[in-house]
Amino acid sequence: MRQQAKNHPGGGKMMSRYSVFSLIRNAMDYHEGWSRVWRSPEPQPSYDVIIIGGGGHGLAAAYYLAKEHGITNTVVIEKSWLGGGNTGRNTGIIRSNYLADESAAIYEKSLQLYEGLSQELNYNVMLSQRGVLNLAHNLHDLRELSRRVGAIRLNGIDSEILDTAQVQAMVPALNCSPTARYPVLGASLQRRGGVARHDAVAWGFARAADARGVDIIQQCEVTGIIRDGDAVTGVETTRGVIKAPKVAIVTAGHTSHVAAMAGLRLPIESHPLQALVSEPVKPVLDTVVMSGSVHVYVSQSDRGEIVMGAGLDHFTSYAQRSSLQEVEHMMASLLQLFPTFSRLRMMRQWAGIVDTCPDASPILSTTPVRGLYVDGGWGTGGFKATPGSGWALAHTIAEDRAHAINEAFSLDRFTTGALIDEHGAAAVAH
Repeated sequence: MRQQAKNHPGGGKMMSRYSVFSLIRNAMDYHEGWSRVWRSPEPQPSYDVIIIGGGGHGLAAAYYLAKEHGITNTVVIEKSWLGGGNTGRNTGIIRSNYLADESAAIYEKSLQLYEGLSQELNYNVMLSQRGVLNLAHNLHDLRELSRRVGAIRLNGIDSEILDTAQVQAMVPALNCSPTARYPVLGASLQRRGGVARHDAVAWGFARAADARGVDIIQQCEVTGIIRDGDAVTGVETTRGVIKAPKVAIVTAGHTSHVAAMAGLRLPIESHPLQALVSEPVKPVLDTVVMSGSVHVYVSQSDRGEIVMGAGLDHFTSYAQRSSLQEVEHMMASLLQLFPTFSRLRMMRQWAGIVDTCPDASPILSTTPVRGLYVDGGWGTGGFKATPGSGWALAHTIAEDRAHAINEAFSLDRFTTGALIDEHGAAAVAH
């Protein structure tokens, strides 16, 4: 990623005169003269903190460590390229309408950070608060949505119930016929929800962290975690040993695998979560529509593509590719809600690897290994939690104890039984 112009894509004028002449000048040498947005330094022998994983969560943690706690001698180690894992393999949905109090707190913190993130990072993350609709197709759905809306509002988070006419007015393309196989009886709505540009979030945090002195090492795989008794002392990588008294595992779908390098067994399973996009069309859908009963969620990107996804594959796997049966399921579900989309052609499909805990809530915690921290198990909620989890993890690393907002997501809950059951509370698996 190269920085295209002084004011792009951060705040200020998007295309100043400087930008135009810079584009013309640099086009002649294939942009080889453009300055990089972040450095590519050689790894140092030691740091104060090592963060394994250069996705959104890891980069956010590095940024908030530097900004909020003054810890700049930090390195982020990424085995591939920044944002190339789950950060780049999701549908970009942002919301905080979760049922459990603990979940509502962390996701609302994240949404609040998202709302000021472009200005905070001086980088346009393309946040579009177009609203998130959760559809009700039967009386049970309506009662459950009413219960959830009540719980959500008690936590100070915006949420409301719409009737069928209001849903139809908001989404004219939606099939709200009373004779439909899945009639729309109403919906819940979080108006502050929406979507953001996933790669811009990663790049914005990377540039801001780099500007504060954080080293970002790409194409460097961690092959082992070094311990001295019950304490972590560093990591082994494909570019040599790097020492640090604090190491954070922030590797999304591969959390359990990396934690095993430190002799730590986590209650996590990894599954592919599939999504696809259609060919681009003119604007037809300006909100996010989700249905638990039909089991699909759909939005339209700024490029005009219809973006859709559904649930997890039931098998455990690390395969980042789609399967025919899931694609068929998504398409069939989509057409139940939007019959007019039958004429669209599928353009691209993919899968991200999500790690899930038994209670469908994350682990954001210290561990029995002194100096080792884990941020994982987010299931399908990882992207929307990016700034909030990074902020909370930075506090946990700096203070060596959880912040109140992530205290309930400790690893200890699986021995105490204080689980946070979010199964089904997401309405659909994202």
